[in-house]
Amino acid sequence: MDGEKSILELVKVSKRFGGLQALNNVSVNIGEGEIRGIIGPNGAGKTTLFDAITGELKVTSGEIYLTGENITGMKPYKICNKGLSRTFQILHIFPEMSVYQCVWLGVNSKTRYPWNPFVSAESFHGLSEETLEICRLVGLEEQTNELAGNLAYGDQKVLEIAMALSTKPSVLLLDEPTQGVGPQESEMMLNVVKKLSENTTIVLIEHTIDFVMKLCTSVSVLDEGTLIAEGSPDEICSNKEVQRVYLGGEIN
Repeated sequence: MDGEKSILELVKVSKRFGGLQALNNVSVNIGEGEIRGIIGPNGAGKTTLFDAITGELKVTSGEIYLTGENITGMKPYKICNKGLSRTFQILHIFPEMSVYQCVWLGVNSKTRYPWNPFVSAESFHGLSEETLEICRLVGLEEQTNELAGNLAYGDQKVLEIAMALSTKPSVLLLDEPTQGVGPQESEMMLNVVKKLSENTTIVLIEHTIDFVMKLCTSVSVLDEGTLIAEGSPDEICSNKEVQRVYLGGEIN
């Protein structure tokens, strides 16, 4: 993918909660095939931005476009059906289901007649193959029969990504994929996201700067709900305003 074709665009998006300006005229244009990092200090508006994009929150003003279609104000399930999926800062999995079942639910939801008890055995076979392929893609093929709640925390984070992938998104939003994981699991997550980016545009919120700089093709920086910088990882590293408001010094 060449990253030239726009796939997700925000135009002057604002969100107020009473007297709090959580997002202030944020305009972002994300190209197809990008791995876009969203960084900023706590309270900068990063998760609010994701909630606005996915329809979890209604924006106060501005517009959001997915593959050229205005999705502003759409319900989250409709936005998901349009090709946008996400993970959350706090895990959203089904701990009493197996890994396979967690992923299968999303795969089945995208069929023409989901939950229809009269679908053919051939259809179920196709769903099974698609489910197993997603598990293989994220490295969970050996744990398909394991209960989700019994997985190590890092694998649970990967499972949540697999569940998001099961809805066949063209754009995948990842909210702090390395939160709470150790260095080895973080490296595993980096490799998983790299692999996914071969076929899916990735937008991720992340506090671990090293992870962002290794992985992302471009970075957007928020501070107090305002977009203060955009550019390549190298450009962001050398941006004095980013250093001042976010890092308090030079990014290494």
